[in-house]
Parts: sequence; structure tokens; C-alpha cells
Amino acid sequence: MADSARFGIWRYFSGLGLLIGAAFFAASLTPSLIPRPYLLQGVLGGVAFALGYGIGVLLLWLWEYLGLPMARHRLRQQATWVAAAAAGLLVLVFLWKAAGWQNSIRELMQMPPLETGDPLKVAAIAVLVAILLILIGRLFLVLAQMFYWWLDRFVPPRIAGFVGAVLAFVVFAGVIDGVLLRGLLRSADASFEALDALIDPTIPRPEDPDIAGSTASLLDWDDLGKAGRAFVTGGPTQAEIADFTGAEAMEPIRIYVGLNSADGFEAQAELALEEMKRVGAFERSVLVVAVPTGTGWMDPAAMDTLEYLHRGDVATVAIQYSYLTSYISLLVEPDYSLDAGRELFRTVYNYWRTLPKDARPRFYLYGISLGAYSSQQSVQLHEVIGDPIDGALWVGPPFVSPVWRSLTDERNPGTPEWRPKFENGAFVRFTNAGSAADLDQGAWGPLRIVYLQHASDPIVFFEPTAFYRAPAWMAKPRGPDVSADLRWYPGVSFLQLLLDMAVGLKVPMGHGHLYSYSDHIRPWIEVTQPTGWSEADIARLEGVFAQ
Repeated sequence: MADSARFGIWRYFSGLGLLIGAAFFAASLTPSLIPRPYLLQGVLGGVAFALGYGIGVLLLWLWEYLGLPMARHRLRQQATWVAAAAAGLLVLVFLWKAAGWQNSIRELMQMPPLETGDPLKVAAIAVLVAILLILIGRLFLVLAQMFYWWLDRFVPPRIAGFVGAVLAFVVFAGVIDGVLLRGLLRSADASFEALDALIDPTIPRPEDPDIAGSTASLLDWDDLGKAGRAFVTGGPTQAEIADFTGAEAMEPIRIYVGLNSADGFEAQAELALEEMKRVGAFERSVLVVAVPTGTGWMDPAAMDTLEYLHRGDVATVAIQYSYLTSYISLLVEPDYSLDAGRELFRTVYNYWRTLPKDARPRFYLYGISLGAYSSQQSVQLHEVIGDPIDGALWVGPPFVSPVWRSLTDERNPGTPEWRPKFENGAFVRFTNAGSAADLDQGAWGPLRIVYLQHASDPIVFFEPTAFYRAPAWMAKPRGPDVSADLRWYPGVSFLQLLLDMAVGLKVPMGHGHLYSYSDHIRPWIEVTQPTGWSEADIARLEGVFAQ
């Protein structure tokens, strides 16, 4: 068989590829979970076009490879012009409608509407990205052709073609993974590490000996990192809590062990335990073992609200396991978060269980984003079944979380995936925006678990299978901040959601992957059962934090 039937694919300017590419580009303009500025829309459109174009070229090559009848050259040329015209018309229509589709999300998220979708800028960026990707694709095919020519002297043509393609793939994968991705990750890690090490001059080293990082502390102030220093000094004070509640309050305890504080997660956990003993963390009524995000950030929206609800009678402990943002950590080093969460829980729990049951704090778990992923898996059932913890609040759990996935898949029939109900709600409950209506499901059992998740959170609702089938959360009824114009398109929806994950924080508070202070209040009440709060008090607290 001629070489063109093997790797002649590189020669094609495909009318079919142009039409499928235009359809993919047009579909990329439709809404997904997160609104997109023109720059990201252009990049997404270019990637989508290249994917569709490649599919079209591959289909034509496969047709010829199988020896199926081909149209005459002139007829193919005419078909290409017709396809180009149809593709151009399709692109123009969808570019004209793009601003309205983006506004269908922005309206639900209380964002100002776009006056224009910047169609010329989107198209220009998409063309540049598509050309670059198509050239890279053709470079791959040229490399495969070269391997084929070399192998064809020694083995049958079909084997030479197959092995040549495999070798070209190995070379490309090696370059992408070994050079580009690893280089980018090393740069990102170094950048985030440098950012983490910055000393904010507006945050002086605490003088109170009971604060982590003080001169009396077992933890060095510089080693806490930027996120740790902000966490241990950033919460409400005893005076602020007492002023708001009109009752006596305590100074909340916050303990944070940075990556540089000890060598390894086990040593970090042991150091955290010793610091907890030093400051009297086990003498508080509420103890929270928390796992931060990939960068080490602890969400003040969760911690501040909990400390107000319990009038400061709270001790929270966390250790840092990475510098990278959660979605990058999830892709390249997910085991780090698991190991860190596991070590911290095991160390604190094993000490807590030795204390008299009537003289120890209630034990809770907390995690957000990648921290929620690792916190869920830090507990082994056989360890705690004889002496269980009291509950957990997990916020924005990533789509890979096995416990969350199992509970969601086994939800009660008729309940939507974005706000499922599990059995009678005595063990676990889900809330979309921390509303009392979601959480009011009757009596609780001895263990209380609440998942807080936005319907528009792509970290939670990304699905790899979206490449070839529609996710269940797209079915009606949809979440309150999910566009009614959102549709599933094979291949394209996967790319849209992949981009959404990277920009899930580029939204107003209370949407996407950005959880508001008020979102946390009702879940914490359900999980930790603070006393002395009337509905009027709760509403006042929600109003203050809503500002």
C-alpha cells in the first residue's frame, strides 16, 4: 500500500476537518459552569477547533486506508469550498450569540453583563492557537512517517506503520512530560515556594505566648509560611466575639505547622500535637483537625464563622503539605495531601482517645478543595468505630473524592446530583449554599457529616467521562447558578470543564469554587451544635458576614 495510505494524512487540507472544527469551535462558545473572558474563550476555541479538525482529517485518512471509494478530485474540491462556507456561517452565528450565552451565567452570579463578546479578538486568538496545534500535530505525523520509512526496510508495511506511530507518540510524550510539563511544574513550585516564604510586614510576630509562632511557641514564625502566618493571626479575637455575641468568649486557638517547620509529615504531625498540648487545645469544647488547600491556605470563611458560633471555645490544627494550587496538586502530587491528612488525624486522634470521655473536646474534621479530598480519606473506619469522632464539614470536595463519589452515586432516587439526599439524612447531608432547607432532614445520628458544594463548582463536578457522555448534573432541575443554556457536546464540554477548573475562583463569592462566609454558618451549626443561638442571632451573624 502506498505511503499516502499510511501517513499521507499530513498532506490533507480537509473540508470535513474544517467543518467539524468549526462545529467544535462554535460549541466552545456556549456556556459552561464559569463565565469566560475573551482571552480564555479564544484559547478554548482554538483548542476545540484543532481537536475537531484533527478528527475530520483522521476520518478521511481512515476512509482511504480502508480502501473505500473516494470522490473525484474536482468533486472533493467543490465539497471543500461548500464545507468552508458552511463553517464560516456557523462560526459567525455562534460568535454573534456568544455574549448572550456568557451573560446567562453572569446574571445568575450577579456579575455585570457583557456588552460584547469581542468576536474579533476571540476569533484571532482561536486562529493562532489552532494553527499552532495543527502544526504540532503535523510535526507528529512527519516524525511517524520518518520512523515508518526507516522500519519499512526491515518489517512488513503495516507493522512499520503501527510501530512508527507508537515511537512518535513516545517521543512526543517524553518531550511534553519530561521537558515541558516538568519544567512548568518546577517553575510553579519554585514560584509558589517563594511566595509562601514572603514575610508580610503588616503581620508582626505575635507576642501572646499562646499563639503559634510566638517566642514561646515550639513553631518558628518564619517556618509557618505566608498562609500559616495569616491563619494563626487572622481570626476573630476574644473581644470581637464577646462584643458581637454579648456573652463571655475565649481566644480561639489556631495551630499551623508549615512545610519548613519539620522534616516530613510524621514529624510535622508530632510537632503539631506538642504545640496543641502546650497551648491547651484539648481543654477546649471543640477540636477541629483541618486540611488546607494545596497552597496551604486555610479559608477564613470557615474558621471565623465556627469561632463565632462557639464563642471562641475552639481549637483548630492544620499542617501544610504543598505550595501548589489544589488543581495542580491534584494532578501531580495527590498522595502528598493524603499522607499529610492521614498523619495529622492519626497523631491527634490517638492522643485524644486516651483522654477521659467527659473531659475531652468534641472531635471534628474539616477540609476544603484538595483538603476535603484528603480529609475524607484520613479516617479508617476500623480505627474509630469503637470511639468515633463527632462529625465533619467538607467543602468543595474534588470530583475524585471516593467517599463523596460513592455517596453521590447512591443518592436517593429523584434527587439531583448537585444536591443529593442520602437515605434519611441521619449520617450525611449535602447543601448547595448552606441553606437551612437543605439541611433540615429530621434527626441526626451520633455522627454528623455535611458536604458544602456549589452547583457551579467545576472542581466538584468535573467528569473525565464528559468527553463522551453528558454528566448527570446537567439534567434538570439544575442548580441555581447553572445556566439554562448549558448543553453537552462531545469532546467540547470536556474542554470547557477542564478550563473551568483552572478559573473556578474567578467568580463572585458564593459561586464556583469560592465559598462565602454565610455559606458555612448553617453547615457548622448542623455539624457542631453550638448552644444559645436563636434564629434571630443566626440571621444577624449571616448578615454581618454577608457584608
